[in-house]
Amino acid sequence: MDFELSQEQKEMVATVRAVTQERIKPRAMKYLDGTFPWENLKDLADIGITGMAIPEEYGGLGLSVLDTALVVEEVAKGCYTTAMSLMPQLGVQTRILAQYAPEDIKRRTFDGVIRGEYVLSVCMTEPHAGTDVAAIRTNAEIKDDRVVINGTKTLISKVDEAQLFVVFTRVNKVPGREGIGCVLIERDTPGMMRTGRFHTMGGEYLYEVSFENVEVPLENLVIKGDGLKKLMNAFNTQRCLNPSISLGLAEGAFEESVNYCRDRTAFNRPIGNFQGMRWKLAEMYRDIEVGRSMLYRAAASANPYPNPQLAALAKMYCNEMAIRVTSEAIQVHGGYGFTDEYPVSRFYRGARYGTLGGGTTETLKELVGKKIMADFPHDGFLGTGMF
Repeated sequence: MDFELSQEQKEMVATVRAVTQERIKPRAMKYLDGTFPWENLKDLADIGITGMAIPEEYGGLGLSVLDTALVVEEVAKGCYTTAMSLMPQLGVQTRILAQYAPEDIKRRTFDGVIRGEYVLSVCMTEPHAGTDVAAIRTNAEIKDDRVVINGTKTLISKVDEAQLFVVFTRVNKVPGREGIGCVLIERDTPGMMRTGRFHTMGGEYLYEVSFENVEVPLENLVIKGDGLKKLMNAFNTQRCLNPSISLGLAEGAFEESVNYCRDRTAFNRPIGNFQGMRWKLAEMYRDIEVGRSMLYRAAASANPYPNPQLAALAKMYCNEMAIRVTSEAIQVHGGYGFTDEYPVSRFYRGARYGTLGGGTTETLKELVGKKIMADFPHDGFLGTGMF
């Protein structure tokens, strides 16, 4: 067994860390108002990051889920908003297009994504259907060589910036999981409207989008049926990238805390010389290392998508771990940690998103619990043949 990253991965992480610490982190404050970090995305595009998930035949790097997780983790240490801006380029939207979209759409779309000029938005959640994706009501009606879409999506990211929307919808009103499909809608298509906007505690905006008799060519219906299964397969990648942000936020908060404990003095000595502070750091470090091991194992299982149970476990743990660690980081900083002048408050606000997006913690616990009841071997852990 080899738990070491390859030399190429180490060099990649070092390059991303340098860009993040030198350029992206110093700008983090300016994006708390919801402004999209285009300049940061361009800096990452310049070193190839925005093309990591795009197959090589379209000009991308075609790298692994683990590689993308390593990068997202590193960017999150500097800026939550920028890490979130990478999700469309590395996550489910791009992977759905790469696997199912027509050639002309891939070639028109991927070049802009690679350059950091093109953002994709995925539209799933509806006002009455979040976790229960199979209950969505948005419908795509096939009419000869056209598809007509009607419905509403909510809590959608990147709406003001996206050039292409990957919309999961019912097809011809077929009920249940089998009726779910996926349609691509380009920006400014008549009938598509932004009908609401919500500023989040993490700093970015989420939106409500309505479709009223939106017409697209038939070839834009990239998944006609059984789309939920295909979506969930791709979503296991998202369940590694989401906790990568959580892990990066926890690591960033921990790094700030260690430095603060070295520099801040009380009673004529650094506060890191007090047992209470050292124990806090030890527990934070322990939790981060457990999360890293779980996440890397889940990401490394991808073939081409991560193992669903490992991805769920990694997401559950890292999401909740990040909330604990970033909260403790604020405590380490005392009153300063509660201000915007210190990065730990930003890390904490960003960490709170993890348990909500990409499958709530409660949903994932149920998924893992069902798997245990169905498949856990009678002879126990040794019978799994897994580490």
